[in-house]
Amino acid sequence: MRREKHKRADAEIGGTRRDKAVSRVLMVQGTASDVGKSVLVAALCRIFAQDGWTVAPFKSQNMSLNSCVTPDGKEIGRAQGMQAEACGIAPTTDMNPILLKPSSDRASQVVVHGKPYRTMDAFGYRTEYLTEAGEIARAALERLRSKYEIVVLEGAGSPAEINLKDRDIVNMRMAAWADAPVLLAADIDRGGVFAAIVGTLELLEPEERDRVKGFVINKFRGDVELLRPGLEWLERRTGKPVVGVIPHIPDLRLESEDSLSFRPPAGSARGRGDRLDIVVIQLPRWSNFTDIDPLLAEADVAVRFVTAKKEFGFPDAVVLPGTKNTAEDLLFLRETGLDRCILDHGERGGWLTGICGGYQMLGERLNDPEGIESAHASLPGLAIFPMVTTFGRDKRTERVAGRAQGWSPDPEDGERQAASHEIEGYEIHMGRTAFTGSVAHPLSLVSAESRGGASYREGARSPDGRAWGTYVHGIFHNDSFRRDWLNAIRASKGWPPLAGELNYGGLREAEFDRLAEQVRAHLDIRKLYELMNEGMEGSR
Repeated sequence: MRREKHKRADAEIGGTRRDKAVSRVLMVQGTASDVGKSVLVAALCRIFAQDGWTVAPFKSQNMSLNSCVTPDGKEIGRAQGMQAEACGIAPTTDMNPILLKPSSDRASQVVVHGKPYRTMDAFGYRTEYLTEAGEIARAALERLRSKYEIVVLEGAGSPAEINLKDRDIVNMRMAAWADAPVLLAADIDRGGVFAAIVGTLELLEPEERDRVKGFVINKFRGDVELLRPGLEWLERRTGKPVVGVIPHIPDLRLESEDSLSFRPPAGSARGRGDRLDIVVIQLPRWSNFTDIDPLLAEADVAVRFVTAKKEFGFPDAVVLPGTKNTAEDLLFLRETGLDRCILDHGERGGWLTGICGGYQMLGERLNDPEGIESAHASLPGLAIFPMVTTFGRDKRTERVAGRAQGWSPDPEDGERQAASHEIEGYEIHMGRTAFTGSVAHPLSLVSAESRGGASYREGARSPDGRAWGTYVHGIFHNDSFRRDWLNAIRASKGWPPLAGELNYGGLREAEFDRLAEQVRAHLDIRKLYELMNEGMEGSR
C-alpha cells in the first residue's frame, strides 16, 4: 500500500489533530441494493489508509452467502473481509457482527460474531431478535472506534424501505447511533438516478434527511459535462451537494457486492480454442463464489457459468462450487440433467473439482437426520468418491494452511515425484465426511486453532488426479497450486505448460490502488474530511 504518496499534514486535510478517543465516522448508504456501496466503501478505506490514517470498515448486518473466515476462525460477510484487505488490516467480527445466510426463500442462518446462533424466518428474526442484534452491533462499532481513527460504515439496500424502518439497525438508525454523516450513492447505469435520489430523500424523516450530507453518482459512462444540468438541478432541488460522479471502472477484479444474485462477469461465454474451457456449475444456492475469481484472471482460461444441460458442452474441466444447501442443489443437478453431464464428463476423462458443498456431492450419500440443512434425511450422491457426509449442528469455521499434492513432476526431485505446494485457505461447513473405502488425500493441512495445530489429511483425489475435492475455500487463490493444475489440464490436451505464475494477491493490491485512484480523482475527498470533522466536533 503506497501511503506516502498521499500523506498530508493534519492541518491541510484533517482539520483537527487525530484523537483516537473520538474517531471519525462516515457512512455510505444507497438508493437500492447493488448500487456499488461495498466497492465505494472499499475505495474510501483504501484512500484514507493511503492518507496515513488507521481505518476499518463496518456493516452492522449483512445478508450474504459469500463469506470469509477471520484469523481467529469466525465467519463474516465477504465484502467486509475485502474492505479490511483494502485497509491493510485483518478482518474481525466487529466489522460485521450480524451475518444472515439464507438457507431458503423464507429463512436464514443467523451468524452472530462469526458463530451460528440459530436459523430463523424473517418475521421471527425481526420480532424476537432484532433489538438484541442492534445492541450487539452498537457495541461492535464502539470497539472499532476505540481502535481506529476512521470507521467507514456501509448501509444495506435502501434507507427508505418503509416496512423495515421501525426496526432498522443497518441504515439511518445506525447512522444516528454513530452520529455519522451519510453519503447517498445511486447507480446511474440503472437509469432514473435523479428520481431514485429525490424519491429516497422524500421518504426519509426530516432528521434522517438532514443526516444526508451529499450524493455520489456511481458507474457513470460518458462525458460528465452532459450530466451537468442534471447535477445542478439536483443540488437546487435538494439543497445538498453532489460530492462525486464516479465513472464505470471496467474489469475491476474485486468483489462488487455481497448480494445474493450472482451475475457472471463479462467475457464468461464460451472460450476461444486457445484457452482452457472450464465450466463452473452455477448452483441456485451457490456460496463463496469468490473461490473461482483467480480462474477468471488467468489468460489461458475461459470460464463458463452453466445452469442448464444444453449449456454444458464438452469442457476441459468442471468445478462444482460451494453451496448453502447441498441437498437442494444436488437435487437441482438431477432435475436439470447436469448430474448426468458431470458423470459423462468424468467417464470421458474430463477434469472435475468439487469445493465444500460441491465436494460433498461427489460422495456416495448425504445424510441429514436432524434436518439441519434441508428436509431430506438422506440422498444418494454422485458417487465419484467412497465417502458419506452427515450434517450436524456443529459448524466448522477455521483458517487452514499446509501443503497440497501437485500434478507436474518436481524438477528438483530425482525420482520425478509430483511437486507439492504450500497453500492456505479456510473452511466453512456443517457436514462431516467419512470414507467408506480407501482414497488418496491431496491436501495435508495444519489448522490454525481448532485442531491444536495438528496436521491432518483432507480432501479426496482419484488415482489419475483428474477428479479431486476439498473443503478448503480459496484453494485456487494459491498461485503455484492453481498453475500446476491448469498446466496438468493443458498437458492432457497435448498443450505445452505455461511458465510462471499469475500473482493473484499482487493483482488484487493493484486493483485496490486502481480503484482508489479513480475514486480519488472523481470524489471531493476534502469535503469528506470536512464532514467527518464536523461530526467529531459535534460529538464533543
